[in-house]
Amino acid sequence: MILSSKILNEAVESVATLPGIGRKTALRIVLHLINGHLNTGENLANKIFELKNIKFCKKCNNISDDDICNICQSSGRDKNIICVVENIRDLIAIENTQQYNGLYHVLGGLISPLDGVAPEDLHIHGLIERIEEDGDINELIMALSPTVEGETTIYYLTNMVPDRVKISLISRGISFGGELEYADEFTLGRSILTRIPYNSEIK
Repeated sequence: MILSSKILNEAVESVATLPGIGRKTALRIVLHLINGHLNTGENLANKIFELKNIKFCKKCNNISDDDICNICQSSGRDKNIICVVENIRDLIAIENTQQYNGLYHVLGGLISPLDGVAPEDLHIHGLIERIEEDGDINELIMALSPTVEGETTIYYLTNMVPDRVKISLISRGISFGGELEYADEFTLGRSILTRIPYNSEIK
């Protein structure tokens, strides 16, 4: 793609680094901003700059404006249940179903030896600490993508948590090998509501 301006080319290259955006889409975005929408671009740039002030909740690792996120702070949430998710996208997907009213814990990934991701690379220690420090937690919902990595992570976690804590899975309305964030809200919501106990001895 040959462009007549170095500034234009650099802008396109920068936008094209975003996930899911190729050079052609990046060019359309930049040309849109140039053609009378520079104020929109300036506002966008300011909002992106403000992202440096984003924090991660010290309890659940969710994105937050404060040290503790609004979900963990909410008095209306069920403090006895923690829904364990791979990433913040999955947390948002489950929240959008409006079928779950407990707490969350974001692992930040899944155990994957082939990719060099070990348990210590994830926020597993923080989850175990939460359970040990808070005697009211009596259930973990494993809302992890139904993949080999997800199953490996679930198996590892079930051997780490105290026996008093019930382990349950979201029901498999989601196909094995699929990604949780791409499931429709109805299927995901029903999977949370119809979760099943987890038995690590079943293969």
